[in-house]
Amino acid sequence: MPECIDLVGQIKPKLSQVFFTEQTVLISASSGTGLWEAAARNCVNKKVLTCVNGAFAERFSDVAEMNGKAIEVLDVPWGQPILPEPVVERLATGEFDAVSIVHNETSTGVTSPIREIAQAIRALPNGNDIMILVDSVSGLAGARIEMDAWDLDVLLASSQKAFALPPGISFCAVSDRAMAKAKTVPARGYYFDFISLAKSMAKNQTPATPAVSLLFALDRQLDDMMAEGMENRFTRHLAMRDRTLEWARGQGFDIFAAPGYESPTVTCISNNREIDISAFNKFLRTKGMIISNGYGDLKGKTFRIAHMGDTQMHELEELYAAMDEFLA
Repeated sequence: MPECIDLVGQIKPKLSQVFFTEQTVLISASSGTGLWEAAARNCVNKKVLTCVNGAFAERFSDVAEMNGKAIEVLDVPWGQPILPEPVVERLATGEFDAVSIVHNETSTGVTSPIREIAQAIRALPNGNDIMILVDSVSGLAGARIEMDAWDLDVLLASSQKAFALPPGISFCAVSDRAMAKAKTVPARGYYFDFISLAKSMAKNQTPATPAVSLLFALDRQLDDMMAEGMENRFTRHLAMRDRTLEWARGQGFDIFAAPGYESPTVTCISNNREIDISAFNKFLRTKGMIISNGYGDLKGKTFRIAHMGDTQMHELEELYAAMDEFLA
């Protein structure tokens, strides 16, 4: 219907501002997991170097392999960032045409230096032939990442993290370089084919049924984000991150992320005081609050505090007052 076409037309330029891009932006009625699959299916012919430093990076790697792509894993200890040197050392062999990296690892609260990694990759003799595929599911719209200025190829995110929307819709920016690459890749599938998606988006449509209710929510949220301003949004997230680190250290907890790479949107705190996290959350629920236990292998060993999206500092202060009450 024309109303839906108009809605997508309103969304696209605002979404492009969040991605800091003038290139193609796609919208999918899926979680970000679907766009992992899209990145693998559309951008890999030879082999992808999958950089793994947490649970979601590990899954991104698994998805590439499950889609029949040859992979090699660059394993980094959880809590540490992906750094440029080991990435380019592996890529210099010339056997890869893609690399996958998680910008903001939700399971560990680590932000990797994507701009520096991308610069190092592009400096390789074959650097412009390597697709840089970046998951920023829990980063984009809260932590700075710039599609065009950082010369990325696929940058993906979903609705339920720093966009502060219900789950069920995801978005990605795709470079002109990646679009050209996709045309050379066979068996891109149907639902996540970049070429098909881009043709529809050029007409403010989608090739399959869109999540219309979530598009209305996205349009409203983008208006609010534009009103706040992206620079102000980044500043707010960093201030909330710094306050969270201050609270945790003040209570005698260690930060799981390596110093200098702490996420602006989610803090992973080591449970070195060995508190009962289930009891902690049971208490917080009586206050209408909840935090996250550690993810996967980190369950019980860490806990996580989200400070992203529409969250404001005064809400965090209420949380920390409640947490102080339990810990006392």
